[in-house]
Amino acid sequence: MTENSNPFEALDHFLEDYLELPVKGKDGQVRTYRIDDPSAEDGIKIERITSLAARLAAGAKRPDIQLLDDQEELDLYRMCLGAAYEPLKREVGWSAFKHVALTAMFWVTADKDTAAEFWRTGQQAGKAANRAARRAQARPGTSESGAASTTQSPASTSGTRAGSRRRGGRSRGRSRT
Repeated sequence: MTENSNPFEALDHFLEDYLELPVKGKDGQVRTYRIDDPSAEDGIKIERITSLAARLAAGAKRPDIQLLDDQEELDLYRMCLGAAYEPLKREVGWSAFKHVALTAMFWVTADKDTAAEFWRTGQQAGKAANRAARRAQARPGTSESGAASTTQSPASTSGTRAGSRRRGGRSRGRSRT
């Protein structure tokens, strides 16, 4: 087989070897942290941990055991972040640290697009749209133009018929004059 007849290109041709993530530190300075591709051994461990967590979540049943204790969670983040782990731990707060670590985890276990979606929204890919849709459903009758709801308000239960006519309501077939 000649070199030109090989249908495979070098593996590094399309793989991303690292992520660069800009993060504002505790001191207010934005620094770009380089997250390198983990070792094969760490990648396998990350995959195993996250696939177990996904299976437990898909089962819609709360597991009887804690998946990761605090130290194991930090070890997972250390595997995902590599050399950036210690500087991030020193220079940013917990929220930013966890967000960077989870972004790296999505990159390792899925791809760069999934990681970018999480980085931008804080939601796993596909979850942000569902959340927006649920919010829209929670407010029936509203629209972006600010039009009034078409849902009629409940009738009075006071037992009297006196009082002012409803504003904007439709007549019930009788006219008051």
